[in-house]
Amino acid sequence: HVAKEFGFQNNGFSVYINRNKTGEITASSNKSLNLLKIKHGDLLFLFPSSLAGPSSEMETSAPPGFKVFGAPNVVEDEIDQYLSKQDGKIYRSRDPQLCRHGPLGKCVHCVPLEPFDEDYLNHLEPPVKHMSFHAYIRKLTGGADKGKFVALENISCKIKSGCEGHLPWPNGICTKCQPSAITLNRQKYRHVDNIMFENHTVADRFLDFWRKTGNQHFGYLYGRYTEHKDIPLGIRAEVAAIYEPPQIGTQNSLELLEDPKAEVVDEIAAKLGLRKVGWIFTDLVSEIPKGSVDTYFLSSEECITAGDFQNKHPNMCRLSPDGHFGSKFVTAVATGGPDNQVHFEGYQVSNQCMALVRDECLLPCKDAPELGYAKESSSEQYVPDVFYKDVDKFGNEITQLARPLPVEYLIIDITTTFPKDPVYTFSISQNPFPIENRDVLGETQDFHSLATYLSQNTSSVFLDTISDFHLLLFLVTNEVMPLQDSISLLLEAVRTRNEELAQTWKRSEQWATIEQLCSTVGVQLPGLHEYGAVGGSTHTATAAMWACQHCTFMNQPGTGHCEMCSLPRT
Repeated sequence: HVAKEFGFQNNGFSVYINRNKTGEITASSNKSLNLLKIKHGDLLFLFPSSLAGPSSEMETSAPPGFKVFGAPNVVEDEIDQYLSKQDGKIYRSRDPQLCRHGPLGKCVHCVPLEPFDEDYLNHLEPPVKHMSFHAYIRKLTGGADKGKFVALENISCKIKSGCEGHLPWPNGICTKCQPSAITLNRQKYRHVDNIMFENHTVADRFLDFWRKTGNQHFGYLYGRYTEHKDIPLGIRAEVAAIYEPPQIGTQNSLELLEDPKAEVVDEIAAKLGLRKVGWIFTDLVSEIPKGSVDTYFLSSEECITAGDFQNKHPNMCRLSPDGHFGSKFVTAVATGGPDNQVHFEGYQVSNQCMALVRDECLLPCKDAPELGYAKESSSEQYVPDVFYKDVDKFGNEITQLARPLPVEYLIIDITTTFPKDPVYTFSISQNPFPIENRDVLGETQDFHSLATYLSQNTSSVFLDTISDFHLLLFLVTNEVMPLQDSISLLLEAVRTRNEELAQTWKRSEQWATIEQLCSTVGVQLPGLHEYGAVGGSTHTATAAMWACQHCTFMNQPGTGHCEMCSLPRT
């Protein structure tokens, strides 16, 4: 009867006599209400049954005709799942001057604040202009309806397809399929609240390229998302390593080349517990700091590139009908300051900018890098009008067409920091392994550089020697002996800091082969006879052999001239 009355599809509920779920009334055709001692006017309590599946819970909790917003089956990032379960409220202690109640009471001066409280954020040191994304979600879902009808819609700048009442664009358009005009506003929230490099060495090694060549450089940030406790429900992007893809850099430009190793790098990072969290580039000149007060934050081209990266790395979100909303992909810039020192600045572009870039509505201005330009409609593409609000010389607020458009309307700044106590996901060496794609500096990744690295890093702890992001990439991607699946055990050892696991892998056949290859380039590895599964005598004999610098012929030990080309050994 209860199921029939409420229109439920199945029996995924239980009926109780008491509110605290005691005195359950089981479904039975033999018992009458008199036997159960239930009189007219008694209250019964209906709860969804915990034994029912997820589909029946949805049916019980949603009345007929109710529209379910969002995408409930989306798997959000771990940090999002963690923060969505947190209380998030800002607890305050009793104010000795204003509070007139006892220690257990609460009043307006000490009651907990919501995480989106603007007065609290503005009075932080330094003030916070943007609330965190999860605080923004709490604001949306905190009303009387508890966010039942909240849907985070992604902006679209394209004509809706399937409109049959007229000819397709450019011969026809109607109000149903025409995208709305966009007025650019300052975004109230940001998806990431802080960027933190684990230690100075990560950033310094990246800057070394500019220091040695004077050319601009580019890299991908690999790390993880963690809780940022300085801001209520904040998210921090922690950077553990920087991968430098193939590129051509000059003093004032950067060109990215196709990277055949991109997927492999992502796979290795995932096995190390890392992911791509952003990108970094240098914006430095030797004489006058470009990032001084007189210049702009980001150029329009950099904004468009950041928007493109953010579109490629969407933020999974259950409150969006598309299953994703915005992005947690950050932009870091190494730029100069008035004190002639290098500073790191963090940015993201707004969701409005992401939509304009995704639908190809935004262009850079050639003669003014700090200005963008909203495209005009053509016979191939309809572009909605884009406006921004400005203040004229009389102090009146006016609406301007975004042709051109100052890029400040598209940018969200993010604080970039280094910790007081450095963190080391990867070990730091005085003689580190060369970074990939730095051939222009004469720094190449090959077995000679690997042999040199191993001979200079003779730590008894194998994990310290092998815990280098660029070295692990070389072991997997080198052309002579790429270690694909066989390196998983080593990656797990580095991720969990497990020396025993690393020693187990060290005794494998793969490592013995790598040492054999290293020994053929003429660098004597200390303690080589201890390693590997091959007999020690074989190793010692091979290690003593030397490769001719002129013709690469492998010569027997004790000879001063090459047997093949007769040229001297050194």
